[in-house]
Amino acid sequence: MAFSEQQYSEMSEQLQQVKHEISKFIVGQEEAIEYTLYSVLADGHALLEGLPGLGKTMLIRTISEVLDLSFSRIQFTPDLMPTDITGTNIIERAENGKQQFVFQPGPIFSQMVLADEINRATPKTQSALLEAMGEKTVTILGDTKNMARPFFVLATQNPIEMEGTYPLPEAQMDRFLCKILVPYPSKHELMEIMKRTTGAVEITLEKVMNTDQLVLAQKMVREVLVAEEMMEYAVNLVVATHPDNEDALLEVKQYVMYGSGPRGLQSIIKLAKARAVTNGRFHVSIADIKSVAKPALRHRMMLNYEGEASGKTVDDLIELILSSIQQGAKL
Repeated sequence: MAFSEQQYSEMSEQLQQVKHEISKFIVGQEEAIEYTLYSVLADGHALLEGLPGLGKTMLIRTISEVLDLSFSRIQFTPDLMPTDITGTNIIERAENGKQQFVFQPGPIFSQMVLADEINRATPKTQSALLEAMGEKTVTILGDTKNMARPFFVLATQNPIEMEGTYPLPEAQMDRFLCKILVPYPSKHELMEIMKRTTGAVEITLEKVMNTDQLVLAQKMVREVLVAEEMMEYAVNLVVATHPDNEDALLEVKQYVMYGSGPRGLQSIIKLAKARAVTNGRFHVSIADIKSVAKPALRHRMMLNYEGEASGKTVDDLIELILSSIQQGAKL
């Protein structure tokens, strides 16, 4: 192992400090903070879904400040064009009087990109993110340009039933490491939000990590050990989401149109590793895998018409799958 137990312990303390600093500004939303941070540590992208006004945008902006990452925000609208995201070549006059094409980079060229209300743009515009999210490059008129490192797309979307939204293409949904649901705050949290946002005290955020420290944390996440039985448990979990699997639960066969692919399995392992490091461990446990199963799989399972009509949710089915799979190791 490239890193010592002491290094994992120190990194865990620093990550707990990151969470504490974020929670100084963001009230509640512990799960959203945790899984967004896991996505960043796992070098992946995250999709946050919730009603307008629940602090999704502020959460992402706060994380970029605490991690000292360059930040850009793209407001997705129905008339947004792909070049508004990636940038384009413009004609400029050189000193010698000749005209030449000069690339004008778009907002995608930042370390942390907030794709705000991503499902308000047309599928054509949404697809402009595909190459950047998958390959971390952008190709414009045959010229391939590398993204900043590290590079994250943290997107927000309103529930799909809301007016003026477009469903995300399945290929793009699959690019997100996890999908995080942002719930409505409790009565106590609403009181705290009111005090923090309408009072005279101004909250200042400290930069807890820098780019080099974050890259080191990502390397430590990749080095986390995954035992054979943990891998087998994760594989069984993904296979159990397939309705055509003969051993699938009756509810999965009845209500699911299609299940998770290989990226779902990769997401489970990556998020489980990030959770282990955050908790000061250098090995993945069953508890890690169970904890990240819903965020990693909920956007990779599609319900059929009967499933939609029955009122079942993907989270309900994942819960049933988790309780049905025999685990090969103790918690």
